[in-house]
Amino acid sequence: MKSKKLSMLLFTGIFMGIVIGLVISANMNWMVKGIASDRASANVALGSSEPVPQELLGLQSLSKAFVSVAKEVNPAVVTINSKKTVKQNFRHPFMNDPFFRQFFQMPEQQDYVMRGLGSGVIVNPQGYILTNNHVIADMDEITVTIERVEHEAKVIGRDPASDVAVIKIDKKNLPTIKLGDSDKLEVGEWVMAVGSPIDVILEKTVTAGIVSAKGRSLGAGLGNGQLKFQDFIQTDAAINPGNSGGALVNLRGELVGINTAIVGQANIGIGFAIPINLAKSVMEQLISTGKVRRGYLGVQIGDVDEEMAESTGLDKPRGAYVQSVVKGGPADKAGIREDDIILKIKGTDIITRDQLTAYVASLSPDARVDVELWRNGSSNTVTVHLGERPSEESLDSGGSVTEKAETLGLEVQDLTPDLADQYSLPSDEDGVLITNVNANSPAERKGLQRGDLIQSVNGATVKSVREFKAAMGKVSAGSVVRIRILRENMTFTVYLRIPKEKE
Repeated sequence: MKSKKLSMLLFTGIFMGIVIGLVISANMNWMVKGIASDRASANVALGSSEPVPQELLGLQSLSKAFVSVAKEVNPAVVTINSKKTVKQNFRHPFMNDPFFRQFFQMPEQQDYVMRGLGSGVIVNPQGYILTNNHVIADMDEITVTIERVEHEAKVIGRDPASDVAVIKIDKKNLPTIKLGDSDKLEVGEWVMAVGSPIDVILEKTVTAGIVSAKGRSLGAGLGNGQLKFQDFIQTDAAINPGNSGGALVNLRGELVGINTAIVGQANIGIGFAIPINLAKSVMEQLISTGKVRRGYLGVQIGDVDEEMAESTGLDKPRGAYVQSVVKGGPADKAGIREDDIILKIKGTDIITRDQLTAYVASLSPDARVDVELWRNGSSNTVTVHLGERPSEESLDSGGSVTEKAETLGLEVQDLTPDLADQYSLPSDEDGVLITNVNANSPAERKGLQRGDLIQSVNGATVKSVREFKAAMGKVSAGSVVRIRILRENMTFTVYLRIPKEKE
């Protein structure tokens, strides 16, 4: 009996201890923590069947898109090697001594081989490759590397004004790339750059970034002054020397640009590409005819600044200001007038004058396009039958103020009361305002500055861009022009020689 009581008490004590332990562990969250830890471990365990969070699914989809595009595009991007042999004077301390030179039979010149590296994009299975003009210009020998095999290439055509060139290799059934629509490209959109940076051992390097901006211009000095049509796509996808001529593609695997330029000597996240719509127009003409015909509007234009936008009632600075209209030209016939602001062409927004120039040049001569204008505080649309842009030589000999001013490194604009106030010029003075002076240009070397007022050209008073154009038209290339300048309260004269070739 006594032993039964002891057994009962012992059983009761053990039971009560278990109950009390469970209560304490529950209150202290020991059990919950243990279960959570197991679950957390399961989340990171390999082969887990737990669902992937939605945000990670999105990142995985983006990553797969990059992989898919790289696989699709890579086969159509090639490495281009070029070389040129030039004569170089042989320098030696005794070279001025005829006896020494004859006795030792030392040459006065020796051959020096210049080598170039770039990239290209196969655009036709019959061997046509799109690249930059500066990659292959004036080279004696050009080779294309495909799958580590070199192929000799010949130049089909090149266009320094747009920095576009087409070469061809004797190989068929090549992989090609789809051409996109660069007009539809948006700032902030993902893009990928493919090319051969630095050296051939890094061929088919893929980098990614976004479209940083559109409609960029890098100034008149690019391409030794030959690059006239600048409407670059800016991207932070890594672009380095050797990437020139390579592909800029969107996440649909479409070619939207040809990588062309960088700021500085290496990648700092600022690269530039020619829009494919411009490159395509040039490429097709080079392949079919070997030369390029461009659309022509027949206007002299400038950028719209804040003061001009405010004075004309525009919501913000945009469009291209018509400084003058070529008499009898396409714009003149369509009713475009001096002081109009061109806002759109074919529905495409115009932000800067360089964008307008490049866009019109990409259109076919004889095309009919709708042009939206801002005039007297309201917009209206006219239809222009484009003409064919004259050659640069014809434009020069014709006395175009834009072309001749650019050779001097000047950008000019009519003086308005707002601009006179901005640059502290007397409001009753007449003249043409210098709005920009290009670096290392003849005008800069002579000390001309932004804000200077041109009062006369070779003694002829100029009160407007139109009169400045007329005065400059009388000055031939290679001759000296005398320009009277007003700066603050001081007047002085500068003498500038108009280069025979644009600088």
